[in-house]
Amino acid sequence: MSVSLLPGLKRLRAYQPSWLRGDVLAGVTVAAYLVPQCMAYGELAGVAPIAGLWAILPPMLLYALIGSSPQLSVGPESTTAVMTAAAIAPIAAGDPLAYASFASLLALLVGVVCVLGGWARLGFLADLLSKPILVGYMAGVAVIMISGQIGKISGLELKAKSLAGELLELAGRSSEIHPPTLLLAIGVLVFLLLIQRRFPSAPGPLLAVLLAVAAVSLFHLDQAGVAVIGAIPAGLPSFALPFTELSHLAPPGGLALDKIRYLLTAAVGIALVGYSDNVLTARAFAARGSYRIDANQELLALGAVNLGNGLMQGFPVSSSGSRTAISESLGSRSQLFSLVAFVVVLVVLLFLRPLLALFPQAALGSIVIYAALRLIDIGELKRMRHFKRSEFQLALITCVGVLFTDILMGVGLAVALSVIDLFARLVRPHDAVLGQVPQLGGLHDVDDWEGASTIPGLVLYRYDAPLCFANAEDFRRRALAAVAAEATPVRWFVLNAEAIVEIDITAADVLQDFQRELTANGVVFAMARTKQDLYQQLSRTGFVDRVGPEHFYPTLPEAIAAFRGEVGACVG
Repeated sequence: MSVSLLPGLKRLRAYQPSWLRGDVLAGVTVAAYLVPQCMAYGELAGVAPIAGLWAILPPMLLYALIGSSPQLSVGPESTTAVMTAAAIAPIAAGDPLAYASFASLLALLVGVVCVLGGWARLGFLADLLSKPILVGYMAGVAVIMISGQIGKISGLELKAKSLAGELLELAGRSSEIHPPTLLLAIGVLVFLLLIQRRFPSAPGPLLAVLLAVAAVSLFHLDQAGVAVIGAIPAGLPSFALPFTELSHLAPPGGLALDKIRYLLTAAVGIALVGYSDNVLTARAFAARGSYRIDANQELLALGAVNLGNGLMQGFPVSSSGSRTAISESLGSRSQLFSLVAFVVVLVVLLFLRPLLALFPQAALGSIVIYAALRLIDIGELKRMRHFKRSEFQLALITCVGVLFTDILMGVGLAVALSVIDLFARLVRPHDAVLGQVPQLGGLHDVDDWEGASTIPGLVLYRYDAPLCFANAEDFRRRALAAVAAEATPVRWFVLNAEAIVEIDITAADVLQDFQRELTANGVVFAMARTKQDLYQQLSRTGFVDRVGPEHFYPTLPEAIAAFRGEVGACVG
């Protein structure tokens, strides 16, 4: 495989030494964070905790080579873990071996779906995700990240699953809060915020990990009821085909086709959610870092990491906003941070498992909260509100949708509203009647300038959108209104087509009807600044011959000169 097919490898070959410090610090800190996190996600997905660690190894290595984002952290995360458990539980019948094999098969199917999507270049769907959606999405995800840590920092096992439910349960059980745990969490969070403010280039999260472990060891906080990570199991994943494993478990005749079909349906859903999360997170951090990602490449990369997990006893994965935020906070500039984290996880699995055993869960929660707070871009929300209220509202709707439905539905709602807003601008675009402004050269929208006037007997009309079935009648109505609004009887109507890049057959028919109506009332129809593609489209409908090629002018001054020559009108 050539380097051109591996954008990550191409970036690594152009690596700059100045990036090394930030990437190494980010890699070590992310590794310290993801070890306990991914073990928890393994349990969440319904597999053994060790499988959560196994499921981080192929993604870190493969995405570093294939992905288009230099900062995205890919691997186990909560949404796909929950969807995996929901999909497999009904067909695994409580058999742990079958469950693990189905999880690997599901990862393979998710990988196939994503690779096919990348091959079909379906990444263009990500273009529907505008900046307000990105900002609102990240704010919503940040709140979810924070709410998910309430139990860790309070020392409680909360039963509620929603943000509102967790807050209500916390208020009702305030007397049960474990003071040492809460104080440790607050201390770590305050330490992180102070370090960020006073020493922004310092590796705050890594220092927090070391100090938290030291505090537990020195003051025996684990004996005082502060929850710690505990022992980390040993072992590395091995290559295995889930079909082979399942063949020993399947009834005579092989694995039932209905189960394959069921898993494929689940794989499509997980792929949609995983890709939405992946590309949204990647684009949000790309906007913060002033670089771009390739949406189709992200589909291929997500497919590759899931295929890798499917063959290495893993389960479906996507990107992690929290780990990406932590790496960014430490100054990561390339996927070398993932490779460093990969090496650290290997070392921990093989040699240093006791190292993180005393790491308190409360400190882990504080690091997540610290990373989440950095994702809420208040300044950008203020800027959008000042720029255009509808953009600000779209960001808020996305945030609320993510919080009160789920990530995919919230994003889907925001995309739908964004498309509706775009469609509304197409259906009811800006238009203008052009005229002259005293002591100002050129032609301008008469509504924008005091004292502007049109040329008597001539309407120069501009419609600022392509003509199509959705706005054809709107064009006809507003153009006729422009003619009727003139004080002097109109002799010529010139359509300034500079913004009309194309036309469909419905709009072409409406344009012909409009031209006939003008002609019936003694008004000459002409066009100016018509692009060649549009001219050819109109020619194929017979419209050019009906109007006359001589009534198509390359510039507005030429159209005005033709009007003056034929009508003898005087320009103000």
